[in-house]
Amino acid sequence: MNRACYRKLHRYKYQLMQDYEIETGLGGYSIETDYIALPPSGRMTIRQAYAWDGPSGPTIDTLTLMRGSLVHDALYQLLRLEALPSKEKAFADKLLRTICLEDGMNHLFARIVYLGVKWFGGSSSRPGTERPDMIICVPVDN
Repeated sequence: MNRACYRKLHRYKYQLMQDYEIETGLGGYSIETDYIALPPSGRMTIRQAYAWDGPSGPTIDTLTLMRGSLVHDALYQLLRLEALPSKEKAFADKLLRTICLEDGMNHLFARIVYLGVKWFGGSSSRPGTERPDMIICVPVDN
């Protein structure tokens, strides 16, 4: 009998339906993962099927926060994987604010979002906090 194997996602709510590219302004790196590419030009590609958890903390998943959370989560993942140095956390946090403003977020709320990740996002960007997804196959071999 053929087995079906699937991946149990720990903390993700959303999955990207097509590749997304953005000029980050974060140049000088050459990073390639299964779902994220950040070449020296700084034009980051987040690939189709990338999964992320959306906005975190005491907030709701508004349209003005979704694109920013996608890019921010991808950059934080690169920080956790130590593909980016920890000093770039500040850049990722500021880019989140910029994208939220571009997408029509109120300036006060964008400031609150920025301060939230600046003050409380450290544990989410720290290396070693990336939990691997569990692979489950059914039926189970006896």
